[in-house]
Amino acid sequence: MKGSGTLKPFFTGPFFTLVLVLALAPMGLRFAESQPFAATGENEGAISHKEISAFTVIGIEARTDNRREAGGAGVIPAQWQKFFGQDIPRKIPNKTGPGFYAIYAHYSSRRNGEYNYVVGARVKDETIPPEGMVKMRVAAGNYAVFTTDKGPLAEVMPAAWQKIFKLEDEGKLTRTYQTDFEIYDERAQDPQNAQVDIYVGVR
Repeated sequence: MKGSGTLKPFFTGPFFTLVLVLALAPMGLRFAESQPFAATGENEGAISHKEISAFTVIGIEARTDNRREAGGAGVIPAQWQKFFGQDIPRKIPNKTGPGFYAIYAHYSSRRNGEYNYVVGARVKDETIPPEGMVKMRVAAGNYAVFTTDKGPLAEVMPAAWQKIFKLEDEGKLTRTYQTDFEIYDERAQDPQNAQVDIYVGVR
């Protein structure tokens, strides 16, 4: 990855995941429409809520925290490089959709604590993970759904998470800190003109 002018990690801090989608074309991977959720949504002011059924993701996992990610010693960019560099998407069995997921789970102490970070694909629930991968069950429940603006991932992802943090700080968003996730589907093919959905577990 290093040395390629097309694969620049724009990760700039906590939660601000850059999907290395520029790697998709040379690796022969393509996004298509994401798997629809069994969910119903309603708008409450600027926040959309969806009741999500539990689902399963298989991928690769790392333990990290926001301070580490913001301080330049983060593991998230390396996880995406490993995901594509080792052709992990092709090794995940029983995928139920072509999009990719970034999951935040097992928080130790809310925003500033450690959490498990999984990048992977949605699969059939009974699927056994291949060696070196993990199986993550995304909890059912109420999620606040945020769709980023359309633009460079390096800009729209930080802006979206800053909005989430601001709403939380203002008491307008009460997070469960059980599981949160991002969906990277066909709208994220062009990292300079991308759009991503962020699902945040709320009470």
